[in-house]
Amino acid sequence: MSVPDFTVLGDGEEQRALDVLVTAFTADPVIRWLYPDASSYLTHFPVFLKAFGGKAFASHTVWRLGEFEAVALWYGPQVEPDGDAVVAEITRSVAADQHVDVFAVLDQMGAAHPTFPHWYLPWFGVEGGRQGKGLGGKLMRNCLAFVDGDHLPAYLESPNARNLPFYERHGFVVTGVSQAGACPPVYSMLRPPR
Repeated sequence: MSVPDFTVLGDGEEQRALDVLVTAFTADPVIRWLYPDASSYLTHFPVFLKAFGGKAFASHTVWRLGEFEAVALWYGPQVEPDGDAVVAEITRSVAADQHVDVFAVLDQMGAAHPTFPHWYLPWFGVEGGRQGKGLGGKLMRNCLAFVDGDHLPAYLESPNARNLPFYERHGFVVTGVSQAGACPPVYSMLRPPR
């Protein structure tokens, strides 16, 4: 079995990257709380993904493994999500009775986010049908080798507690938890510079 190549996303490949992430997050506790039925998930989650991770495409810091077996959207130092776009998409697509809880969690996430220079990983996923085969580990090792070239910390939020051991194996440590009302917890994780 050949080892899939690690490469930066090419021109015209944005939709394929988003599609991988849509398949990767089908059972995610927070995302499925936001978009509980299949129709709302398939309609709105891709737009939310782009709002929260779109600047990574413009910054050319989206990496893929092989023919889209796995995808990682990273923000380099000084690049952050478009908060206005995220709020607008949540307001438009998430049920109104969830707004208080989700915005409280986003406020907590914002307060926990590092203010020092760092690399930020807003989205990381393995294509749904290929999970559990070591592809995520290969993608993460390759990404971190690139990130470590800057000798800066790396930061992420995991909306799925099942993924914490994976990130811990790659040097991330839980630094906090954002949670409010019915919204499942989101874990903040930091990896020291290497």
